[in-house]
Amino acid sequence: MDRIDAMRVFTRIVEQKSFTAAARDLGLPASTVTDAVKQLERRLGVRLLQRTTRHVSTTLDGDAYYQRVLRILDEIEDAEGAGGKPAGILRVEAYGGLVRRILLPGLPRFLALYPDIEFHLSEGDRFVDPVREGYDCVLRAGEPQIGDMVARRLAVMQEVTAAAPDYLARHGKPKKWDALDGHRMVGFRSSATGGVLPLEFQVGNAVKKVTLPMTLSVNAADSYRAACRQGFGLIQVPRYALEEDFARGTLVPVLEQTPPTPTPISLLYPQGRLLSSRLRVFIDWIVKEFAAQSM
Repeated sequence: MDRIDAMRVFTRIVEQKSFTAAARDLGLPASTVTDAVKQLERRLGVRLLQRTTRHVSTTLDGDAYYQRVLRILDEIEDAEGAGGKPAGILRVEAYGGLVRRILLPGLPRFLALYPDIEFHLSEGDRFVDPVREGYDCVLRAGEPQIGDMVARRLAVMQEVTAAAPDYLARHGKPKKWDALDGHRMVGFRSSATGGVLPLEFQVGNAVKKVTLPMTLSVNAADSYRAACRQGFGLIQVPRYALEEDFARGTLVPVLEQTPPTPTPISLLYPQGRLLSSRLRVFIDWIVKEFAAQSM
């Protein structure tokens, strides 16, 4: 097996976390896959993978090698596909709400246009380093932590403050942002800092921040909304995420005269790096998808 094929075998093992699954995907005997990794490790003089009876993971050297190999294979695939349709693996990391609102509904259309692209989608809301972790791009809500990334603004989500009818029956409906004595909030902990984010209110040209007492704090969007439905306190989220709740009456918008600050949505990808043809077409497609949405 030549070096390029061995690299492909290695990356598939890392992605599948299994020698057996990688062999099955590649249509190779398990012994061939095992031998390919052994040859790579002998040639490099380092251990790349740690293997147990249930799990395969990269060593520190293996992780660094994996990130470099991804870039090499991307460039090879792009060169081989020059003049043809974009092909190969496209690795995208996205915030869960955007996955279900935008990506999944539109993805069949994208893959119908580019059937030779294999879409690897990871869902989360933590900070991701695309270069170190091997993603082509990251779709994020909030002000992006740019670093050496290109941040392409896709849309701005309107936010809303909401509460459950049961909560409002107990605490009263708040009338002003600065008259919230006796009210509580559900705390949302930042994935970047671990701290609880304050409530924000646009008052004229200023942004006022308020932290209310809380019984419960969470770090996931689904739990945040669920806690609000259970009457734990006020929350602030994108309005689109509560459309069904408002229609059913399980949640009620409040303090609409001083809404939270809107939240930008951005696509981040490495700066100064040659973009593969599959990433270029994905960027063009996702820009149009968001332009067609009402956020």
